[in-house]
Amino acid sequence: MSSTLHSKENLEFITVAAEFCLFLEQLPEIDKKQFLNRAIKYLPLVYLKTSLLPFNSDDYESEPERIVTETDYELVRSNIASLMGMDDNYLEVFHPDMQYSDTPIAATISEDLADIYQELKDFLYNCQIGSDEAMQDALTYCLSAFKDHWGRKLLNAMRPLHQAFYNDNSEEDIDTTTTPADDERDIPFLKYQRRE
Repeated sequence: MSSTLHSKENLEFITVAAEFCLFLEQLPEIDKKQFLNRAIKYLPLVYLKTSLLPFNSDDYESEPERIVTETDYELVRSNIASLMGMDDNYLEVFHPDMQYSDTPIAATISEDLADIYQELKDFLYNCQIGSDEAMQDALTYCLSAFKDHWGRKLLNAMRPLHQAFYNDNSEEDIDTTTTPADDERDIPFLKYQRRE
């Protein structure tokens, strides 16, 4: 493999993307508070690691293989929607059509995160099975999609997730006895970073 594909930045991006996808695949095992606590940590990390990658162009030889099915997408979306309940909906203020709309445009955290999941999972699949060229195409495609839509969706989802985590918890629900290190123990990548 070429050295650019195995750069520190690429490997960190792959690690964070894999952790994020695994997190969304394990949603039936956690409650809403745990979901919010981890989501508000993962999403900025995914954004940061993606934005640190060199973005050269939108040119790729062939579109990478897409493996996330409609059923996979819907399962992730519905699990998030179920956990979030009424907090799943929010008003989208930066949508391109907002300037032409007389009414607010509604969006959902569950669709935003399912869209991100789909892009990252497809990218990871192509990294596992592909040649150097396929991996490079998958990375270029993923970064192009980040620039065009899923980066915006990630940022949009952060606002209502922040609101739900920090404003909707009563003081008795917030565990003030945990330290940041305690919260990080559930995120293997953060443990890895601390060891470096």
